[in-house]
Amino acid sequence: MKVLYAVQGTGNGHVSRAREVIPYLKKMCDVDIFLSGMNANIPLPFEVKYKSKGVSFEYNKKGGLDYFASIKRANPLRVWKEIKDFPVENYDLIINDFECITAYAARRKQIPVMAFSHQAALLSEFTPKPQGLNILGDFVLERYAPTQYAVGLHFRAYDDYIFTPIIRKEVRQLQPYNADHYTVYLPAVGEQKMLEVLQQLPEVRWDVFSRTIKNPLIDKNVSIRPVQNEHFLNSLESCTGILTGAGFESPSEALFLKKKLFVIPIQGQFEQSCNAEALSHFGVPTAKKFGQEIIPSLKRWVERPQTIHVHFPDITEQLVEQMLFDQDPFFVPTLAVG
Repeated sequence: MKVLYAVQGTGNGHVSRAREVIPYLKKMCDVDIFLSGMNANIPLPFEVKYKSKGVSFEYNKKGGLDYFASIKRANPLRVWKEIKDFPVENYDLIINDFECITAYAARRKQIPVMAFSHQAALLSEFTPKPQGLNILGDFVLERYAPTQYAVGLHFRAYDDYIFTPIIRKEVRQLQPYNADHYTVYLPAVGEQKMLEVLQQLPEVRWDVFSRTIKNPLIDKNVSIRPVQNEHFLNSLESCTGILTGAGFESPSEALFLKKKLFVIPIQGQFEQSCNAEALSHFGVPTAKKFGQEIIPSLKRWVERPQTIHVHFPDITEQLVEQMLFDQDPFFVPTLAVG
């Protein structure tokens, strides 16, 4: 079987998942890799046959999406040309981690596409979502990367086609302990804003990871350094808790390691609002934005214990095998967007 694995490369979570999935794909089939977008700080240590700038979202320094910059960078003419020219007909199956170019290319040429992503889980009526309509958010989830089949990943198996998170082996092998610091990863918040808020809790040591800073700095009780996988893992292993965005992978890893967790969704990103809603059902504190108004909530979080029990078994090999060889009984084609 000839398979194309299309990976969204604009976030560390997609690439981290790909690092776990690709070795099993290589064992079971003939696989090529397409990396769309190259904003991740974690490298993909496999041969990548196709690369694209893809379609990604830009962030401002205040914790939200920058819609103007995102539209400007998208370059629709380039994207349309890549969709038309991509040789999806060379493959028996496309496994798609929320990647739009191969999804639409396969749709044009009627090649089977299997969504394998957290975003796919949010299409279910049973996954938690914030109250009220979000027309743009629903549109992006349904239309950004339409597929015939779906394997969703979420904090709980909310539906028949949804499974618990893929936790990378590097995290599964950690031996968590408490070194009395808090790890911070808020990629949409600027360093200056981070300092202004976190220094209001001087009794806490904050270990901040930034996607934009070049050289580490320490200012009073806050250290800020570039995102580097080994350093982040060491900090995560030894932290008391993690303050992070409401993405999927970082909160999943924190829950798996039984670390205290506080999440702040990126403003304007519907997926993260859904994740924050789901995590609130676990008892995880959330905030709408990162600013001075969050300080009382952070102080309560630091002062109080937090115990959340989850079970995230290692089912990666099983999922890959089912996607390749046993699709119909396990994955629902009713999620297809026509």
